[in-house]
Amino acid sequence: MTEETFDVVVIGGGPVGENAAERAARGGLKTVLVDHERFGGECSYWACIPSKALLRPGNALAAARRLPGVPVHGALDASKVFQRRDEFTAKGDDSGQVEWAHGANIETRRGHARITGEREVTVDGDHVLRAVHAVVVCTGSSPKLPDIPGLDQIPVWGSRDATSASEVPGRLGILGGGVVGVEMAQAWARLGAQVDLVITGPRPLPRYPDFAGDLVVEGLTEDGVRVHANSGLVAASEVDGAARLELTGGQTLIVDKLLVATGRRPATDELGLEAVGLKPGSTLTTRDSGLVSDVDGGWLYAAGDVTGRAPLTHQGKYAARIAGDVIVASAAGEPVGEAAWSRYASTADHHAVPQVVFTDPEVASVGVASPQDGKPHRAVDIDIAVAGSSLHADGYHGKARMVVDTERDVLVGVTFVGQDVADLLHAATIAIVGEVPLHRLWHAVPAFPTISEVWLRLLETYGL
Repeated sequence: MTEETFDVVVIGGGPVGENAAERAARGGLKTVLVDHERFGGECSYWACIPSKALLRPGNALAAARRLPGVPVHGALDASKVFQRRDEFTAKGDDSGQVEWAHGANIETRRGHARITGEREVTVDGDHVLRAVHAVVVCTGSSPKLPDIPGLDQIPVWGSRDATSASEVPGRLGILGGGVVGVEMAQAWARLGAQVDLVITGPRPLPRYPDFAGDLVVEGLTEDGVRVHANSGLVAASEVDGAARLELTGGQTLIVDKLLVATGRRPATDELGLEAVGLKPGSTLTTRDSGLVSDVDGGWLYAAGDVTGRAPLTHQGKYAARIAGDVIVASAAGEPVGEAAWSRYASTADHHAVPQVVFTDPEVASVGVASPQDGKPHRAVDIDIAVAGSSLHADGYHGKARMVVDTERDVLVGVTFVGQDVADLLHAATIAIVGEVPLHRLWHAVPAFPTISEVWLRLLETYGL
């Protein structure tokens, strides 16, 4: 048994852990980052980066085809799409991430880490890391598999398989209408697969306004995706190396692969939570400072998907930066409060969480999706039909919504759906975080002719 002592021990070497470790090290604390797989984490190798690399060529080709005079012929070259994706993921080589960590004065240790006591982490059962000030858990999440008869007998893809595969399946079934489900449905359809998307509700993306799911279905249908709404998977069986899927209502599908995209859960099963009185597999509930609420002593922090607060890479990195700053300040004996919108509180988790669904059309949203019961909210919905969108693509079809707190006269939610609307999102995020009054936002004049003109139309429709 060997031992080392650090000021801060960070478990989980993905983007969230990297940010927590970097802030701690920047503050002069001796910091170690531990990961059992690849430094850079899920996002770098199996999620955000490779999925967007798979989607972008198809989106670009479709955009080009919406403009007359552009010489666009043929289909995507799948092999070149896969090659470009592999360049972004460094083919799984995390040496660049390790080099970055060392350059940021962060030490790295590779292995399975478990919390084995207060301020104590044991790696691979025989190497103890002691933390003078804090342990930060940034282990992310893992796929949540449904209990369906026969699912373990058929060729199943998880999200990692869907983003790392280098052969296009002839027939791909997808179970789940969330972000992973719709993005991968479109990516693989445009790469040449026949895709069947099975969803339980009337439309995908149920957390968004109805028009978002409806427009995404239109886009998927144009690409040949067969959407089975108000359905579900009852049972599965193997048939000649393929999968036979029995759907709600008696319909049967035969697919070569089934991507199960039915959600994720905190990756805490093997973390040793029982050593601090918590249940393995549970969510780590945190205060806005990142401090885990149910553990005494003020030493255990968490950030990212493992907290269940805002399971998005950028929000996890944001929370990690705040937790790192809190740890540095606390170590220096400085007073640390959790005042809203201060550097020591991840307030945006409650009010302004931005997200983009990178389908075609894109869905970009921040804040509340719809007026909330009991709140002084008013929603304004309009088509994205401005000079900028008309020039951007022939037949441009999109919608926008803003939700206003009528008592404070500020935005509390914005949703855009349409081609290339992701770049509109940060303006909405700033308006919500900054609580910019609408009468002042009226003076933020959008440039002509851009899609940002939609802001003018939203405010005019509201009555300004």
